Amino acid sequence: MTRWPESTAREYRELGYWTDETLGGFLRERAREYGPRTAVRDHRAELTYTQLDAAADSTATRLHGLGVSKGDRVIVQIDNRVELYIVQFALFRIGGVPIFALPSHGQLEVEQFCQIAEPVMIISSSTPQVSEKERVAHLADLSGDSLRSRIMIGDADGLTDEAPDNVQLWPAFDPSECDDVPSVDDVPTSEDLAFLQLSGGSTGIPKLIPRTHADYLYSVRGSAVICELTEHDVMLVPLPAAHNYPYSSPGALGIWHAGGEVVLAKRPDPDACLSQMVETGTTIVPLVPAIAHMWLMAQEMEKRQYPRLRILQVGGAKLSRDVAQSLERAFDTTVQQVFGMAEGLVNYTRLDDDEETRVATQGLRISPHDEVKVVDDNGNDLPAGQSGHLLTRGPYTIRGYYRNPAANRSSFTPEGWYRTGDLVSVDDRGYITVTGRAKSVINRGGEKVAPEEIEFHLHADPRVLDAVVVGVPDEILGERTRATVVPREKGSMTSRDVRTWLRERGLASFKLPDQVRFADELERTAVGKNQRT
Repeated sequence: MTRWPESTAREYRELGYWTDETLGGFLRERAREYGPRTAVRDHRAELTYTQLDAAADSTATRLHGLGVSKGDRVIVQIDNRVELYIVQFALFRIGGVPIFALPSHGQLEVEQFCQIAEPVMIISSSTPQVSEKERVAHLADLSGDSLRSRIMIGDADGLTDEAPDNVQLWPAFDPSECDDVPSVDDVPTSEDLAFLQLSGGSTGIPKLIPRTHADYLYSVRGSAVICELTEHDVMLVPLPAAHNYPYSSPGALGIWHAGGEVVLAKRPDPDACLSQMVETGTTIVPLVPAIAHMWLMAQEMEKRQYPRLRILQVGGAKLSRDVAQSLERAFDTTVQQVFGMAEGLVNYTRLDDDEETRVATQGLRISPHDEVKVVDDNGNDLPAGQSGHLLTRGPYTIRGYYRNPAANRSSFTPEGWYRTGDLVSVDDRGYITVTGRAKSVINRGGEKVAPEEIEFHLHADPRVLDAVVVGVPDEILGERTRATVVPREKGSMTSRDVRTWLRERGLASFKLPDQVRFADELERTAVGKNQRT
């Protein structure tokens, strides 16, 4: 793991940005302070801070007994249920390193995570896409000699006691069974690797983002202050809860920092979630533009009242001015734009910003020590107001990806600046306005899709002669994916055939092309490459 220079790290410690607190200790301290208050609930369980803390201990003891120790990587692929947080904090307690896979990641992505990180275990829950039985059948195909076992949490869909020996079935969480405290000799420190987040990329190969306890908790504390969180706040989480945005911006961790409550939605369906917001007294909710647009249409039809809703956050992709204004009117609340990346830098519009700033910019960075600069194609600094490539470094922006020297050479400068791939302008106040993307990655409603990855699998289809994938503008998602396919035999394929092939290859559902068109040949550049138009 590439670390900050020692002199820089020392400065962050002296400034109080980095402390000795770990994520395992973070929950312990909140349990002491807010013990009987509700910390988290899902569609079937509700845990107080004391219960969440005890569940983490009990699960940590169980995982430690199965051989998970400090530094061991564990893929955690759990949907929006309380067990997601229990398992995370259990691993933090014993120094295990979660890899935050999303429920939508397919078998192909999981195999890639295994190849890079060599996990000792996979802990997962059932998902709508793949039954538990099919997941177990694929276990033998996962690469990495280090992988020793797999744990299924929740309802064992289709599984029986005949499951393979290296697969354990854990029932849904029962708080009455949590009374163990792990006995661990080698406990993590705040500057140890805490977990690995995932980043999309133009190559289609996932990049793993190493976050330490100290840098991540600093961003959480800063976010909680900016969002003015208190113990009376209730956050509804309709997005995948393991994603960086609903986890820490301010996310569940920010809510718990302040002593509030997290409510996990099973899915972002507007009718169910809007009713849930009324029932739970939701005060803050994080959305991406595509979901915000769906909720807006539902709200304009039903016109529900949300007397406690303070903040409707929108991040993951640029939000249009018109939609931002409509959201504020329809929900009678403040829209807060959030622009950031799992690699570090996060910007927020402030709650007291004027309307023009709230609807037209993507906000101001968390920390005065977040360094931001905008450069032209040759790396020359640009003045305020001009659009160019965004570079950043700071107390919670990583200095390198995990086990990926090639990506590090292209994504980080020798001085430690991270090349975000975003095109932005920055005004005299430091507020950022996103103007586009420099990298070829497609931002589909906040999900990053690498065209080259889809093209690779299309070219593997024996019916396909050639193919190219591009992003096309979309009013709701920001961008949609369009695949242009040249069949070997004209008329031999349909759009459905293309999507079925990719699905069977193990691609996540959000990577399947939104549009498929067929052509006799593709346009070429002067050097013979497929033209991305």
